[in-house]
Amino acid sequence: MRWGSVCRCGGPKPAHYHAVEAIVSIDERGQIVLPKEVREKAGLKPKDKLAVVTHVHDGQVVFIMLIPVERLAGLVRRFLGPFLKEFLAEEERETGEQAKGA
Repeated sequence: MRWGSVCRCGGPKPAHYHAVEAIVSIDERGQIVLPKEVREKAGLKPKDKLAVVTHVHDGQVVFIMLIPVERLAGLVRRFLGPFLKEFLAEEERETGEQAKGA
């Protein structure tokens, strides 16, 4: 498989997929350069801010994602929204039960 390619396993290209786009190095200052092709594909411009999101498994970071900050709020809402809704409903139920018991 070449860099930037996606394993299609004989089927059509899926709507969502992961691909290795490039291999980059970290310099002495801890900086990396995102290749021009990746920046263009992602629509990134100079001064754009990226959130560094890590996925930890068994205490070790197993992958790092860069998410444009302007998209981060929507992703948080989408993933945490259902959890928060259930949490608030549970809090409301408990408060209601406590009020009845008083």
